This record gives sequence, C-alpha cells and structure tokens, in this order.
Amino acid sequence: QVQLVESGGDLVQPGGSLRLSCAASGGVFTHLHMGWHRQAPGKQRELVARVLTGGTTDYETSVKDRFTIYRDNAKNMVYLEMNSLKPEDTAVYYCHADHAFMMVDYWGQGTQVTVSS
Repeated sequence: QVQLVESGGDLVQPGGSLRLSCAASGGVFTHLHMGWHRQAPGKQRELVARVLTGGTTDYETSVKDRFTIYRDNAKNMVYLEMNSLKPEDTAVYYCHADHAFMMVDYWGQGTQVTVSS
C-alpha cells in the first residue's frame, strides 16, 4: 500500500510562486507514474501535470510554461513548482500515483492552494 503525503499549499498573491511536495512511502517509487491533480470548488478534479517512471512529463494546457513537475527517485518525492500563479489556480491539489505494472492507483489527502490579493 502506497501512502502519499502532500505539503506546501498556502495563500499566495497573484503572480507569486509555490512549490508543492509529495512524499511517497510503502511501495517501489520507480514503479509509479506520479501526477498532480487539482479540484476547485464546484468543478471536477483535473490532471495538472504528471511525470512518468521514465521521466516523461506532460501538462494541462493552462499551466504549461508556468508549472514544472519533477521527481526525485532517491528521496521518493515528487514536486510541483508553480510560478506566475493566477486566481484560477486556486484549488485543492492532490498527489496521485499510478502503478506502472498493476491496475492500482493512490491518492494523497490534498493541500490547499489559494491565489488571492
């Protein structure tokens, strides 16, 4: 069983930056595709960015060129560096792990990001 614990959410002004962190434990981290999803009030949860086991990344269109996802396999960590934040980025951000070899996935508990002046 994989456990995911997010941290780093905060209140930030428009144009500011944040880095979210997700610590994974209980599994083989290099077997996990890792991603960040977010859910704003009244909206469906959406994929923001993901990094596959081999390092390939992809991003939701609205965050390309502003957000960067990266993983540290030595530390079992995945990060989401967020720059030029906008009010529409306000949401609960969830860390997600998708096992590369089994039909199973895992979610963290979420961390709140609020972008407001």
